[in-house]
Amino acid sequence: MVVIRLARGGSKKRPFFTLVAADSRNRRDGRFIERIGFYNPVAPQGAEGLRIAMDRLTYWKGVGAQLSPTVERLVTEFTKKAA
Repeated sequence: MVVIRLARGGSKKRPFFTLVAADSRNRRDGRFIERIGFYNPVAPQGAEGLRIAMDRLTYWKGVGAQLSPTVERLVTEFTKKAA
């Protein structure tokens, strides 16, 4: 099953996450199919902290990919900000 989830990057105490479409059997930070966006929880004020390619997200949801709970929360936050 394909799942859209966060893959952690960055250094210690400076997290940086990428939104990826990956096979659910792969590790969290392992192999993925496609990078969909990023999330920076420690972004300074005024800097872009969340970017999602909504066209690719709707494609993956259309072919049956499941969103992780955190990604679901981030997507709703992103759509409210965009509207």
